[in-house]
Amino acid sequence: MKKTLSHNGFSATIDYHGAELVSFKSPDGTEYIWNGDPQFWGKHSPVLFPIVGTLKNNGFTYKGAHFQLGRHGFARDMEFSLTHHSDNQAVFSLQFSAETLEKYPFRFWLQINYRLMDNKLLIGYSVINEGTGKMPFSLGAHPAFALAGNFTDYSLKFEKGASLRANLLENDLLSDTIETLPLENRRLALDYSLFEKDALVLKNIAAKSVSILRLDKRVVTVGYDDFPHLGLWTKPGAPFLCIEPWFGYSDTTGASGNISEKESMMVLESEAVFNTNFTIEVF
Repeated sequence: MKKTLSHNGFSATIDYHGAELVSFKSPDGTEYIWNGDPQFWGKHSPVLFPIVGTLKNNGFTYKGAHFQLGRHGFARDMEFSLTHHSDNQAVFSLQFSAETLEKYPFRFWLQINYRLMDNKLLIGYSVINEGTGKMPFSLGAHPAFALAGNFTDYSLKFEKGASLRANLLENDLLSDTIETLPLENRRLALDYSLFEKDALVLKNIAAKSVSILRLDKRVVTVGYDDFPHLGLWTKPGAPFLCIEPWFGYSDTTGASGNISEKESMMVLESEAVFNTNFTIEVF
């Protein structure tokens, strides 16, 4: 099932499966979200929870027990409930279950709030620890934006900065190799060669918004004031680019495997609530 929001001719559609944004259209019918063609990548904008990226050996230990947990966690593969909706807003919820406790031994409640305001979509997250102890977690967004025409016609313009420091991945884990990418007038020209070694992981990025430009004309702006990290990713030849605000990132190559020692994890006290949001604005 899907839920479509509308406001002054703009529309956004969210799938109950994964609470995934699958469409964001302007009044003239322009589609800004990648169509999910499995030839390149069969998703649109998955929710990353309770981890971001890949764990070493696809698992972790907690209080002496071992748990298997695949890349980006399980929320993107589960059915959410629609708990509130109006013409331009919808709130989707996912709570812990026997199935999730086998992979992640924490009692959580995850809510995702989509609110459409003309050409801007606000995506809010609430994570609640319903357990009695501390709950480590990561959270991230993974929207893929459709890029019509030549990939090299596009560039990224960051809110600030003269260069980017990107940690490169090694077998899906975060390596110590850092690549410095110079920006020209805060812009990074897009080329598939940037992604030959998979995603670019920008830890603790200073810029809190980035725009996709096509031949100097702004197409999309992603704003992520609270998020400390950003991922950039596409596949060779694919007509899309993912701009991914993250709380968290993959295990490092030297990770111990103990989730309590994992870099970049958030920790919620019992009954505490974590709230954050980011925005997608289209032009």
